Amino acid sequence: MSSKILIIGACGQIGTELTTKLREIYGVDNVIASDINTRKLDLVNSGPFEIIDAKNFNAIKDCCKNHNIDTVYLMAALLSATGEKYPMEAWDLNMNSLFHVLNLAKGGAIKKVFWPSSIAVFGPTTPRENTPQHTICEPTTVYGITKQVGERWCEYYHNKYGVDVRSIRYPGIISHKAMPGGGTTDYAVEIYHEALKNSTYECFLSENTSLPMMFMDDAIKATVDLMQVNTEQLSIRSAYNLSAISFTPKEIAESIKKQLPEFSISYNPDFRQAIADSWPSSIDDNVARKDWNWQHSFDLDAMTKEMLTQLKKKYSA
Repeated sequence: MSSKILIIGACGQIGTELTTKLREIYGVDNVIASDINTRKLDLVNSGPFEIIDAKNFNAIKDCCKNHNIDTVYLMAALLSATGEKYPMEAWDLNMNSLFHVLNLAKGGAIKKVFWPSSIAVFGPTTPRENTPQHTICEPTTVYGITKQVGERWCEYYHNKYGVDVRSIRYPGIISHKAMPGGGTTDYAVEIYHEALKNSTYECFLSENTSLPMMFMDDAIKATVDLMQVNTEQLSIRSAYNLSAISFTPKEIAESIKKQLPEFSISYNPDFRQAIADSWPSSIDDNVARKDWNWQHSFDLDAMTKEMLTQLKKKYSA
């Protein structure tokens, strides 16, 4: 019986497209998607699907056993802005789900784990420009705290028990397939939808707030590449810095105006501004580029063109 992949949190922003890509690579029947609900019927009906609460150890364990799971991608989490509204729920989900998967790997039930970290591990004391791989991490959000602590546990389980766990510090992710999921960088997804629907957008960040971002295609590629590389090539077992592009709301608006000249933007910063101000404006990811030859493909204008092209199709349909 061939080994299989389990994606926990498959209905989330990254999980949705990761499931599709992994099924293209490994075959539909070898990738088990799971989430706590079945709200994304196209994903639920596209291959094997299990309803799993990421906080339920036995549910994860039983699924791994029943499907002969070899590799787990743990994508379930409460993101930064949502986590500030529900801090204990964020801690419970983000931390206990990780312990469940790490302990299954420690016990030999699964062989490889992917767990996403985030630029949210950084804080106001972190160098903002070209943030290095090894630096000060004093996060100011519950989400960031869970990711920082999670990185330490991943490295601990690797060093202590030999668990093959791999992680990326994702920047803001931009996708035309999934709607925003409660993150501080979600303005960069919302802005494209509003540009097409209403030709205007009120941004919840100030115009010159520069943040590290990445088009979803690049994020998925990075995830797959990291999981496919030989373990001997990896020098980081906490989480790799990952970078593609950095831009401000003003710059993304200007990029949109090249395609939609009538588009206008206004600014009304809310509580998410303080979160954004605590994060880096650019990331040094030379370690990822050296260890596993990471390279991104999309710059800002290429991403804008693809986002608007695909969303036009979606709205016209």
